[in-house]
Amino acid sequence: MKETTNIIDQTYAEMFEEELTGLKRRMENDASCTIADLQGTLNNLYIMDGNNWTGRGELQAAILNATIAAYEYFITESKLKKA
Repeated sequence: MKETTNIIDQTYAEMFEEELTGLKRRMENDASCTIADLQGTLNNLYIMDGNNWTGRGELQAAILNATIAAYEYFITESKLKKA
């Protein structure tokens, strides 16, 4: 079971970093991308997270959770930099 936990934790960390890198690149290269756009995507991710009626596996849950965490982190950091 420990091996499975390690894979899930590793996947979470990798997905968080990949998503964060993607968000940084998007903001740097797409002048039309705003924090409001990212917040809209985050809101949709929350809906996806809640729509788990078919049941997703632990690995897919970790990927979605990492994506949500990256968006939350990036949005918060961006707002703090502007303040």
